[in-house]
Amino acid sequence: MTALQPATPTQETTPRRALTMSTIAFTVCFAVWTIFSIIGIRLKEELGLSETQFGLLVGTPILTGSLVRMILGIWTDRYGGRLVYMATMLTAAAATVLLSFAHTYTMVLLAALGVGVAGGSFAVGVAYVSRFFPAEKQGTALGIFGVGNVGAALTKFVAPFVMVAWGWETVAQLWAAVLVVMALVFWFTTSDDPVTRAQRSGQIKRRSFASEFEPLKNVQVWRFSLYYFFVFGAFVALALWLPRYVIGVYGFDIKTAGLIGAAYSLPASVFRAYGGALSDRAGARTVMYWTFAVSAACTLILSIPAADYVVQGIEGPKTFQFAVGPWAFIALVFVLGFFMSLGKAAVYKHIPVYYPENVGAVGGMVGMIGGLGGFILPLLFGYLNDVTGLWTSCFMALFVIVAFSIGWMHLAIRRMERRAALQPA
Repeated sequence: MTALQPATPTQETTPRRALTMSTIAFTVCFAVWTIFSIIGIRLKEELGLSETQFGLLVGTPILTGSLVRMILGIWTDRYGGRLVYMATMLTAAAATVLLSFAHTYTMVLLAALGVGVAGGSFAVGVAYVSRFFPAEKQGTALGIFGVGNVGAALTKFVAPFVMVAWGWETVAQLWAAVLVVMALVFWFTTSDDPVTRAQRSGQIKRRSFASEFEPLKNVQVWRFSLYYFFVFGAFVALALWLPRYVIGVYGFDIKTAGLIGAAYSLPASVFRAYGGALSDRAGARTVMYWTFAVSAACTLILSIPAADYVVQGIEGPKTFQFAVGPWAFIALVFVLGFFMSLGKAAVYKHIPVYYPENVGAVGGMVGMIGGLGGFILPLLFGYLNDVTGLWTSCFMALFVIVAFSIGWMHLAIRRMERRAALQPA
């Protein structure tokens, strides 16, 4: 992205309007992107899928949405977010309609690939919104934009009731219709960002396509990507997996499971705006430390399987039972979701600061790796269930990831501090 001071607000280019409409559009896109967290459960029953096949089903749209993020981010830097955003929404809507006519596992997977394009909207929105705000306000602005993750909660609140009443096909058709309406509303209520307008008027020259990829050589970009693999990828994975998890572990019905999934998704979305503001004030690094520390504690507790323990007491063997009950589970995932929301905002606070010329490419790469977590982790969860027979194995995997992330972050920060101390004053 070419550095340029935000244009003087007009009726067409007000930063607030760009942020508001981008956030609403991202909310709708995210609701479509996570549609399989609900309809996937019905499809699992109808198609007789194994746990691993179910993991592939819910992860397939996440794969597409992840892989297209970098190229969509670059296209946004080059051609403007308004055009790319609308095209993204219409493409995803077409695939979601076709999904309602798919009745074999292969056909559903193919349709899911197209549905996943909706997830690429994040990279578009980040590059588009950041051009309307100065650096000191980008953390807050991108945090507010990230609240669009609440679309996952909306799907979990509404989709179960629609599916029970009219079937999963109606859910797909209704979600597609809303996406088309949103695409049209976005096009007619927004305008091009200041940089795109300057490029088209000849005030600034468009950079070469190859130069967009230069920052991706930096290890720091890949470190940010690992952070996002956990705070976002694991969020998406759990948003998809939790309804299935609570049905299997606690025996809830689909409506209750959807509400519990929403109880996790909602704070992990809404508080992202607070995470952006907090990163502007306290620093993104501090927010990341807190995110990883609390997430490690939560995933460690959740990873302990329910078990009976026998100890030798004075008067003979004594049996103790440990299990995370449903209310304790809901509380822990609520806390986990809250701190993940802070971490998501903190990661993206770094990007315009370190790479102001390449927000689309770097933001797209970080978003792509994070989104891949949303694809890989459900597959891993299903595989671990099949291999270990332990429901809590998914949280064991997440604990390993967050422990590695905080270790790498701390070592990298200490290395930077030592280099800074050796430089002459």
